[in-house]
Amino acid sequence: MTPDQSPVIQLVDDDAAVRQALTLLIGTIGLRVQAWSDPTDFLAGMDHAAIGAIVLDVRMPGIGGLSVLEQLLANGVDQPVIMLTGHGTVDMCRRAFKAGAAEFLEKPVDDELLLETLQHAVRQHVRTRERRQADRVTRERFAQLSGREREVLAFIVEGLTNKQIGRALGLSPRTVEAHRAHLFEKLQAPSLAQLIRQYAALVDAGPGGAAA
Repeated sequence: MTPDQSPVIQLVDDDAAVRQALTLLIGTIGLRVQAWSDPTDFLAGMDHAAIGAIVLDVRMPGIGGLSVLEQLLANGVDQPVIMLTGHGTVDMCRRAFKAGAAEFLEKPVDDELLLETLQHAVRQHVRTRERRQADRVTRERFAQLSGREREVLAFIVEGLTNKQIGRALGLSPRTVEAHRAHLFEKLQAPSLAQLIRQYAALVDAGPGGAAA
């Protein structure tokens, strides 16, 4: 991971003293911080592709933190959001979690709790991105299969032998073996177990694998 790809914490708070203090604190665990005083500027300028998390104050002039959170989710932002407030209520907390917040912390925030929360959020985000990337690659490989290869794959997933697949499709075992070799190559599956683990759900979803 290059420096530019390293996790970054987006810190959104209109209080300059809070921004400065939290920037210094978060920097102690090696996380980069991009601080924003204006939530509108943040929404327009944040890097959606970045790995990391967002620390968002609830009460700010103009657009409030909960509205910012709703816009982030509406725009497909997947970075975990930690809400901060000095005037938290049960209703506000409930609204934040309902809107998709990962955590809700009260000011003055406990330093250790905030750092632990951020580290957990970043780890979760990294895993989420890795899983989505793997899912995308799997679907792209599956899309390369011919119709016949998908039929053979479906029977492989069901546990049929080459002879059984041949009888089901009206093919010779040698032809089935050729299809089997081609699909293993296209799907880059190192083993039968790996093939089934990665592609069984796409087979179950049908020809396009759309439900996966």
